[in-house]
Amino acid sequence: MARIVEIEAYDGPEDRASHARFGSTRRNAVMAGPPGVAYVYLVYGMYDCLNVVTGAVGAPGAVLIRAVKPLDGIDEMRRARLVVEARRRAARTPEGLAAAEARIAATRVDRLASGPGLVAAAFGIDTSLTGSDLCDEGSTIRLERDAGDVGDLVADAAVEITPRIGIAYAGPDWASRPWRFAIAGHPSVSGPRAR
Repeated sequence: MARIVEIEAYDGPEDRASHARFGSTRRNAVMAGPPGVAYVYLVYGMYDCLNVVTGAVGAPGAVLIRAVKPLDGIDEMRRARLVVEARRRAARTPEGLAAAEARIAATRVDRLASGPGLVAAAFGIDTSLTGSDLCDEGSTIRLERDAGDVGDLVADAAVEITPRIGIAYAGPDWASRPWRFAIAGHPSVSGPRAR
């Protein structure tokens, strides 16, 4: 279980950073709705990223889960991260795997899922979960309104708003849009902090 602490929004076909910019494909078709389902994609051929479809049916849009604060199941998250790490070339030797295991064991809890690829790795999320209903209690992965110690909603003043990360290819208009939202100063936030 974890609390979402950082997200980025991606709009429809006009958003030059959105996967919907090239129209509907087999990979991104789920973005066209219904809302509340998972869109998981592989980036750079090695990192799965979890998105929540947000647009109405026929209006593709999604929110990337960039970082979460682990709350429960920490040992399972470390094991899941190691499974993903074991697939990488550097960890295919006994020495490489031992180094990866030591690094993950030493990772602070608040950094276990600090980045979109780490969120998916910590929860064993991969592209096979695309289309999962995140609002269904019986789903393998799901969103819940309260994750234990959360309490009330985050106050607007506690949310930092910045441009999205790593999308310079979309051009200055789209790269500069303030569509990244994070809990200000939270140690699990992945990207640069607002100044």
